[in-house]
Amino acid sequence: MAVYTDVAAEDLAAFLAGYELGELLAYKGIAEGVENSNFLLHTDRGYFILTLYEKRVAADDLPFFLGLMEHLAARGLNCPQPVKHRDGQVLGRLAGRPAAIVTFLDGMWIRRPSPGHCGAVGEALAQLHLAGADFPLRRANALSVAGWRPLYRAAQAKNADRVQPGLTDALAAELAQLESAWPRDLSQGVIHADLFPDNVFFLHDRLSGLIDFYFACTDTLAYDLAICLNAWCFETDHSYNVTKGRALLQAYAGKRPLSDDEQRQLPVLCRGAALRFLLTRLVDWLDVPAGALVRPKDPMEYFRKLRFHQTIGSARDYGFD
Repeated sequence: MAVYTDVAAEDLAAFLAGYELGELLAYKGIAEGVENSNFLLHTDRGYFILTLYEKRVAADDLPFFLGLMEHLAARGLNCPQPVKHRDGQVLGRLAGRPAAIVTFLDGMWIRRPSPGHCGAVGEALAQLHLAGADFPLRRANALSVAGWRPLYRAAQAKNADRVQPGLTDALAAELAQLESAWPRDLSQGVIHADLFPDNVFFLHDRLSGLIDFYFACTDTLAYDLAICLNAWCFETDHSYNVTKGRALLQAYAGKRPLSDDEQRQLPVLCRGAALRFLLTRLVDWLDVPAGALVRPKDPMEYFRKLRFHQTIGSARDYGFD
């Protein structure tokens, strides 16, 4: 989440007139994240989230994202629900951007996850994969292996070595290896693709909901698991916490067992997940839009994680029994 596009109060009031949300009492921008412009709305009927879609989010993909949230909620997964306009539509336009309003979820994201939190995330991720099995829409993952080389070239053109000397060559070598080794025959389905701690809410250590489905797509299920291992199981010094990894993997496998091929390919998938977020963060770091109210995330966090994954020999090293 972030704020790239400001919204005037009178424009917002006109936009909200098309909804049954009551009187607007207050609104404020949400500064975390790097993708869309988000605002917390407070009306006399409660709290809601307004999102203006921009940057990597294509308007043609929005029916997939919004439909998926409705689909998952109908199958028991707690996630935001699109609020319908008076005419029944869930998409509109505001400040020159496609826009939608979704329901607000109670809870807070965890800044220092425990093994218990990681286990809850593993279980929720498996539930998401199972619940999405009969979702009828498909969306290719533009940020899977085929999309990494264009990102690499963009970073190369902006002189990635000014972030760290030798980074461009290191990325080129890793990219070539992953393009050759990437598994293409593992089980696929709907994945979240961005289930970081700030996209998971907890209430009193109980997982209360998943948010931000705007990278969701159809891709390798175990790749989603690899993204979560990267996002949840490293400490602030970038060391891997095998206890957290074991909790996440065991909870996931308790709901959706991993095949032998998925277990064998987990180190490659984790390397790919690390490279994906390294590249997107690097491009953002080198090219933050002027005037954006956003805090770019450190790409080198994921370079250090990538270096760790390059030393891993099997899924057991991540804590998988």
